[in-house]
Order: sequence, then C-alpha cells, then structure tokens
Amino acid sequence: MNLDMRELTIDTLGVLETAALLRELTAGLIAVDDFDEALTELVRIAADAVPGVLWCGFTALRAGEPAGVAASDPRLAELDDLGHGAESPAMDAIRRREMIIAADLTVEDRWPAWTDRARRLGVRGVISAPVDVDERAIGSINLYAGRSGTLGTRHQLTAMLLAEHAGLLLAAVRDRARRAERDSERDGALLGENVVGQAVGVIMTQRGCPASEALDVLRSAASSLDIPLREVAERLVTTVSRPRES
Repeated sequence: MNLDMRELTIDTLGVLETAALLRELTAGLIAVDDFDEALTELVRIAADAVPGVLWCGFTALRAGEPAGVAASDPRLAELDDLGHGAESPAMDAIRRREMIIAADLTVEDRWPAWTDRARRLGVRGVISAPVDVDERAIGSINLYAGRSGTLGTRHQLTAMLLAEHAGLLLAAVRDRARRAERDSERDGALLGENVVGQAVGVIMTQRGCPASEALDVLRSAASSLDIPLREVAERLVTTVSRPRES
C-alpha cells in the first residue's frame, strides 16, 4: 500500500471511529434526565471510545452552583475539580472559549501545580475543549493520555466534534429536567385541588397504584373524551359518590 493510500485509510478509520463515538454518545444520553448522570455517562463513553485516550473528565460550571466534576477514573477527579485551584487546562478552555492542548506534560509550564498533580497521577498529555450547554451552564471536556506525544491533530478534531455534540445533548438533558420539574410542580398543584385529589384517591383505591399513575389515568381519560381534566375528575367523584340503588 502506498503512502497516500495508507493516510487515506487512517483518515477514514478516524472518521468512522468518531461517527461511532457520537452515535454511542447520543444513545447513552438521549433518555437521561439528570445532568450529573449525563456527565458520568459522557466521560465513560469518551474514555472507552477515543483511541489513545485513557481517561476522560468534565469540569462543569452552572450559575449559582459549585463547579461540578465527572471523571471516568475517580483517581483523576481532582484534575477536573476547580477546588484544587483555578489554574488548569480546563479552566483555560472555559475562559478563552478555545481548545487547549498539552501533548507532553513533562515539559509543560503553564499550570505548575496542576501539572505536578497530573504527572504524579500518570497523566502525560491532555486536551481540554470548551462545551457550551446553555445560558446557565458551560464546561470543558478533558481527554487524558498516559504517554507523551499521543495526542495529535486527529485527537483535537475528535475533541472538537465531541464537545460540540456533547453540548447539544447536555442542553437537551437540562431541558428535559426543567420540563420534568415543571410537570412535577403542575401535578402537585393539580393534586392540591380538592376534586382532582379526590378523583386520584378513587383511582388509587380501585387500581392499587401510586398518585402519579392515577393522575396519568385522569389525563388519558380527559384526552380521549376531549374534555378538561377537572371535569373528568368531577364526573368520577360524582359517580362514585352517588348512592347505589338497592
């Protein structure tokens, strides 16, 4: 095989590996509603799927909350944790909104304290890529290598695509979580209404189900009959309250 053909084969394999990574990431996060759970799944998938990367971490900043951390290996979590100091490749990526790469930490001097900890943990290279989630959450995905010189142009491209895709998926996770919270608040308000609460109690007794499932039954009936949920509740309560003929 000549040189051009070998390079083409390597490039093609890189594209296929990246496409497989993004598919796996989508499948892993598409049904998750918890942001921290999504981060844990993200770093696990990335660490397993990106060739040459042994560990993956994520540094998350959310408005009004302490910085969050996820790590594929708990031993390395301190490298993503801003509680150990704000000078790190992850924080540089977040501040500057650009990818940061240090292919050889044995000669790196930009983050002395962080680099010293990384070397002691066996890390020899890092790429940090900024991740834009939404107006209240940003972060950095951090790819770690155990050997100097492992991380190159191909890894930078993968990190860029991974960060872009992760940002979209994490934004969807947060949106689902907000919708679930609104639905929960709405359900609480509905259950607080006397007639709806009574109807839910009737269904719970009849079916032996929890309140949330009973409320879903009411919603389904309202949708099927095309009438307001409160009217369905009123009809049910009236029906069960009506004395039976002897």
